[in-house]
This record gives sequence, structure tokens and C-alpha cells, in this order.
Amino acid sequence: MSPYLAAEDLSMFGTDPWWLVVVKAVFCFAFLMVTVLFSIVWERKVVAWMQLRVGPNRHGPWGMLQSLADGIKLMLKEDVIVKRADKVVYVLAPIVAAIPAFMAIAVIPFGPAGNEISIFGQRTAMQLTDLPIALLYILAVASIGIYGMVLAGWSSGSTYPLLGGLRSCAQMISYEIAMGAAFASVFLYSGSMSTSEIVAQQGDRWYIVLLPVSFILYIVTMVGETNRAPFDMPESEGDLVGGFNTEYSSIKFAMFMLAEYVNMVTVSAVAITLFLGGWRAPWPVSTFWEGANHGWWPLLWFVLKVQLLLFFFIWLRGTLPRVRYDQLMKLGWKVLIPVSLVWLMLVATVRALRNENYGFADIALYIGGGVLVLLLLSFVVDMYREKGKQAAAPAEEPAAFDPMAGGFPVPPMPGQELPPVPRRRPRRERELIVSGGPDTQSDESLGGSTDGKEASDD
Repeated sequence: MSPYLAAEDLSMFGTDPWWLVVVKAVFCFAFLMVTVLFSIVWERKVVAWMQLRVGPNRHGPWGMLQSLADGIKLMLKEDVIVKRADKVVYVLAPIVAAIPAFMAIAVIPFGPAGNEISIFGQRTAMQLTDLPIALLYILAVASIGIYGMVLAGWSSGSTYPLLGGLRSCAQMISYEIAMGAAFASVFLYSGSMSTSEIVAQQGDRWYIVLLPVSFILYIVTMVGETNRAPFDMPESEGDLVGGFNTEYSSIKFAMFMLAEYVNMVTVSAVAITLFLGGWRAPWPVSTFWEGANHGWWPLLWFVLKVQLLLFFFIWLRGTLPRVRYDQLMKLGWKVLIPVSLVWLMLVATVRALRNENYGFADIALYIGGGVLVLLLLSFVVDMYREKGKQAAAPAEEPAAFDPMAGGFPVPPMPGQELPPVPRRRPRRERELIVSGGPDTQSDESLGGSTDGKEASDD
């Protein structure tokens, strides 16, 4: 093992009795389900507040049981299986999409790794388990969920679900590359892939301060990973009717919806673990209260951070419009991936210099000099590129714009202009033209129409 890697002590995991493991597993499942039920109601309430509507207000106090009523309704609806579907894959697809969403929470720490709490007299850690490669496990589990969406689109035997499944596959691939690079930056800085150790390394400063670009990259990729607005192209009802889940109903449709919201909670928990200090109390609280990070209190800070990130998901959905599919793929391949790779090389360089005992001033000087050289080279390249374009063949004149192409009004493309709108005649002149008055002759001389019906329609 490299001498720069942090010493990982995972001896406290794997020693719990079987009944305590079952209790922890049930708690993780219940935490996800309760959070999902609350998040659905909260999303509908917040979006209604943003749009000056009332929102759910019928089931339970303040409509808080609306999501539970929706779940019961979906379970009682008729379960339809289309004739052209591959029935085995059609039934397994929602299961494949939902189960991996629950599995990732197993390695998320809800509290300190030590024996901080007591459950029925048994001292244990507030985490189901941990692995030396816990974050690789999270990436692997998150990648399995995409198979459920692809198989759902293919097995439905319909065109639009297939397009939605393929869209989801392409979107996940493009955004998981940038997400993996953001993870790698955390690996390099913490020297560990264990989630409990990464949180322990953030005792002095959270990684959102040390790795802000990685945090921004992960926030963007986690929204794209969960197919949420403005990146909800696999379920774009504007052009796909409903996406990969178009042919699903009843409980199978509910499982796709459940998988989406559970993934929201999971990626939020991962963001908190990697960049926001995990279960640690926020800065003002931790400074004057020594017991804020002990006992059951870390669970409170963790839940509050999860709810803040879920509100961020809701805020994006109520604020930003859906992007086009080409914009979505351009952002993933031409922006996020290059930026994440450059940032990863920068973080690796800084860590290598720190391991060689270089001071902060020397590191800043080297990094600043490298960035300056890259900016100068890009400026020179752009300057010669512009000169080459100007020396090329004369620019072709843009084709004439037809505002009624194909019989339907279309907007102009960049570089095109609308033709001038003809001035409307005064009412008296139009009446004279219709009645064959003295202005008819002048109109003929100007090339105007002498047909009374056409003139009246002008």
C-alpha cells in the first residue's frame, strides 16, 4: 500500500450479531421509503408554492398523506401487459431498476464509525457496513439500474419506449464518466475509498471548500444521473409521449417512480458523504457545542443535509426548462468530461507536490504558471484559426428565408431575418379598392391586385 494512503480501520464492521444487522438493514430501507414519501409531497407542495397554486390538501393534515394515497391507488389499478411485450423481461425490468437504488445506502455512514450508539444494549456504528472500495461499490450498483430502463424500453415492443430507453442509456454513460472523475478527485485528496474514512478526513475542512469544482461537477452529474429536470429526456412527454415507462401501469409503474426518488436520496447521501462533511454538524454548531458530533445527533445533521439537497432537486424542476437532447449530450461530452479530466490532473499535480513537501506558495506558482501558459496557447491558436477562416473562400450568402416553409410558420435560424411585413392600408383605401373606386387604377400601376376578394383579404 502506498505510504500516502490513509490508514483504514474497518475492524468495527462485520462484528455485529445477525439480529442487529437485520435491524440496521430494516432501518436503511425504512429511511429511504419514508424519505421518498415525504419528498413526493414536499415536491408537489414546493412547486405549487412556486406556481401560486394550492397543491395537495385533501389526504391527511395539510395533504401530507398524498403520496401514500397515490401509492395505494397505483397498487389497486389494473395491471396491463401489452401483447407485443417480452413478458419475462417486461416484468423484471422495474425490479432491476428499483433494487440497485436501495443497495447503495448500505455503505453510507449516518454517524461516526466508532461504537457511538447503543441498540438494545449492543454498542455499534451508525452504518450498515463499509468497504475499502465502498465508492466503487456505489458506482457499480448505480450502473446496474440503467439496465432496468433499457430493458423496459426494449421489452415493451413499442417505438417510443425504446427511444426513451436508449436515451437513458446514452445519458447515463456520458454523465457517469464525469461523475467518476469527480469521485477520483476525492480519492486522491483523502487517500481512501472508504466512506467512513472520507468523512473522517473532513474533520477540519469539508471537501466542498477544498474541491469546489468536483462538487459542482458531481451536482450536475447527479441530476443527469437521476433523469430529473432539466435533464429528464428519457421521460420527455413532449416528444416521446412518456419514455421508457409508457407501456407500464399499476405497481410496475410505481416501482419506476420509486426508483427515481430513491436514487435522488442516494445521490444526495453520496454528495453529503463526499463533499459536505457527512454526518458532521455544520460549522457554527460544531464550534460551540462539543457533543454535536456524538450520540444520535449526527443522524439529525445527516437528515437535514439530505433534505436540503432534495429541495435543490425540487427547485431545479420548478425553475429550469427542459433542455434539448443535443444540448444534454453536448454538456456531458464537450463540457463536463473535459473539465473533469483537467481538474483531476490539477488535483493529482497538487497532491504530488504536497507529498514532495512543496509549500503552498510554490504550488500556487507552478499551477498559476501552467494555467497562464495554457491560456496563451489557446489565445494563439484561436487567433490563427480566425485568420484562416477570413482567408478562406468568400462567405456564402445565406439562403433566402421562407417564413411559411411547407405551409407552416417557422422561426428564423441564426443569421436569417424575417422579410419586411407589408404595411396595412387605411380602412378608407381598402373600401375604395373593394368597391372599384378611383384607387384601383393606381393600385394596378403599382402592381397591386384588382381582385376585390384578394384585396379584402390583404
